[in-house]
Amino acid sequence: MADEKKEKAPAPEKAAARPKRERPQQKAAPKAEKAVVAAEAKAADQQLPARLRLRFEQEVAPMLMRELKIENRMRVPKLEKITINMALNEARDNVKILDSAVEEIAQIAGQKPVLTRARKAISNFKLRQGMPIGVMVTLRKERMWEFFDRLVNVALPRVRDFRGVSDKAFDGRGNYSLGLREHTIFAELNLDKVEKVKGLTISITTSARSDFEGMMLLKGLGLPFRGQAERDGASAGAAAVGKPAAPAAAPAQD
Repeated sequence: MADEKKEKAPAPEKAAARPKRERPQQKAAPKAEKAVVAAEAKAADQQLPARLRLRFEQEVAPMLMRELKIENRMRVPKLEKITINMALNEARDNVKILDSAVEEIAQIAGQKPVLTRARKAISNFKLRQGMPIGVMVTLRKERMWEFFDRLVNVALPRVRDFRGVSDKAFDGRGNYSLGLREHTIFAELNLDKVEKVKGLTISITTSARSDFEGMMLLKGLGLPFRGQAERDGASAGAAAVGKPAAPAAAPAQD
């Protein structure tokens, strides 16, 4: 019997090793990017302080301490934030009008606004929940001071037949709301590109504890209140004569 050796099968060749794929470089975390942007904005604010903030610290704050009889400097009322809100009824039918509103508010405030949406559905107003109906932006720190400076010294004097703002628009806690019928009073806008005149509301939030403290703060910062000049003139005339100012005569009745 012949013993034949079985030929061994050749070992299978190893598959060629696949080349390793180079992993793309991971992008910086969004939190790190936001931190860098915030640091740059803070550095820019420190380099160019707002002139109204400097005036508040050097002149207005000492005056408020004397007038309100405040001993602690940290107790002096000051501005905390300014909110600009623009509501658009036409946005229910034409959503594209919000694009122009966003651009215009960004030019006015120097900061990109956000869309405001309806909180609940109202059938009578053809309003559904979550529908965009306006834009708003909140300003703080240097941008807040710069906007208030432009509002008092540039925008309000351009209002037609302007005689001052009302002194009855406080909310009882020292915060003030100002309504404007025409947003074109701001010099930052290009009137050739404005399709429609829109109204807006400016809410000024302060740290005042009462309406009187809030009025003293805004008056010290230069906000002109309606009838202030007339009341000052009447009180000065009454003091010169030594008699109280007489009220206006009532119309004669038949």
